[in-house]
Amino acid sequence: MKLKIYGTLPLYFIFIIFSTEKVNSQTYEVFDQNLKLKSRIEFDRISILGESVRVSSANNQLKLLSKEYKPFVDLNAFSVYTYDQPWIVVEGPKGKGAFHEYGEEIFAPEYDHIEILFTRLLAKKGSQYWIYDHSKRQIKSIGTFQEAKMALNGQVIAKNTEGYFLPLSDNPEKYYEELEEVSENFLISKENSGYGIINREGNYILEPIIDHMVHLEGDYFYAFDGKQYMLIRGLEKRADIKYTSYHKITLENGILLEYIHGKLRRVMDNDGILLDQVGMDKVTGVGGKHYNVLLRDKKTGLLGPNGWEVSPLIEVDLILQGSEGLFPAKKSGKYGFIDRSGNWVIENRFDEVRSFKEGIAAYKSEGNWGFVNKEGLLITTATYEYVSDFYKGKAIVKKSGKYFLVGNDGHQILDKSFERISLLVDNYYVSELDGKYGLISPEGKEIVEPKFQELRREDLNRVLVRLGDKYGILDENGDYILPVYYKSIVFDYGANQILAEDDYQFTPLESVEKINIKKKKGN
Repeated sequence: MKLKIYGTLPLYFIFIIFSTEKVNSQTYEVFDQNLKLKSRIEFDRISILGESVRVSSANNQLKLLSKEYKPFVDLNAFSVYTYDQPWIVVEGPKGKGAFHEYGEEIFAPEYDHIEILFTRLLAKKGSQYWIYDHSKRQIKSIGTFQEAKMALNGQVIAKNTEGYFLPLSDNPEKYYEELEEVSENFLISKENSGYGIINREGNYILEPIIDHMVHLEGDYFYAFDGKQYMLIRGLEKRADIKYTSYHKITLENGILLEYIHGKLRRVMDNDGILLDQVGMDKVTGVGGKHYNVLLRDKKTGLLGPNGWEVSPLIEVDLILQGSEGLFPAKKSGKYGFIDRSGNWVIENRFDEVRSFKEGIAAYKSEGNWGFVNKEGLLITTATYEYVSDFYKGKAIVKKSGKYFLVGNDGHQILDKSFERISLLVDNYYVSELDGKYGLISPEGKEIVEPKFQELRREDLNRVLVRLGDKYGILDENGDYILPVYYKSIVFDYGANQILAEDDYQFTPLESVEKINIKKKKGN
């Protein structure tokens, strides 16, 4: 199975997609980064899992390979189940096993399930569980449970009919009513006496005495005990009570608000007071830790993580997070832009707007999109069904079902349209037409028209392409530097090599130079 992929993917996924066909062995040509043929490998099946991990699966025998693709460890399995650096989980006829990427066997391939979290591996066989701790380099049985899993904070949460346990803690027999993993550092527990917070070592940093507790984010918690409200930050060995109040603190739609004598008085952040304001009527979240604060005199301001971003000086319906000194604002059903003092810089005449990027903002009018500059002048009229934000002087737009590139002057850059245009992370664009892909340079020049079933920039001046079921490599000018000839092409970054897979078994009779010339002429 081959996938249509034109973006940049994690290395482990990129290489696995080239290994889905059930073929016992193949032939590979090994090139250096200059596309000079170094060697050939016959009767093998190679996958690259990461910069330091290469495996052979020829004839259902899984082996670790060196940078020269020579076997050095037999993994006693027939396939790789998962790779989570530096751990390789394999699958064989008797079950799953785990190896360090250097070849050390951790668990023989005879377990039902193996779970990985950083330096710890949890293995299951039936209802019995074992843990491997790489820092101690030892395996130990942790007991028999109905189920068990690795928590984000490194503990194992196990469950039996009695309740929950922490078998890696200093008190592995201790029973909990509930255990909730909430962050990489902490668990929330529940016992008969209340809720508490448990650290990475499995010890309480806040004893289970709290009536109500909610994890906010990171190491922060909101709690209520008796008549006292608390904002808590978890530290490694203790809980730091950042704020306490006998006045009511509520968590409403993700917003912490404090009421004094029944009246809204304070907007809180995770560890204290963000805003203390008399006369507040309502607080509404508008995304990204930004809030609209409506006062009783009908004035509205925009409150950000560090205080006022737009002072409450004008009557508006809505203020959104802005950029480049201007903020989208809505009044009487129409959007415009205001400055930090609340002055209208661009009058409210649009149905919808987005924040400024590179001095230009997208606006919507009568169902279509256009662009406006900071002076309020229209760069384009609202004729597009879709527009992206500007990036390095260009934007992607859609009109009559077709996609174009336009410059910051509003003019079309290319004299042709596509079914889709996508911006890659390296500033190149992929064009799509009739299910085929092409490439456009960051400057807006078409490098190659859409004609490939798969296209992906792998490296500087290296573009992987597929025509039908054959792969090749283009440079950034669109010229072939490796012909469209191979069953697959894999970039081995750890060894600075490129593997090109072929069907045939070759006995060299000609020089490498002649072989390459013949293939290029054939394409």
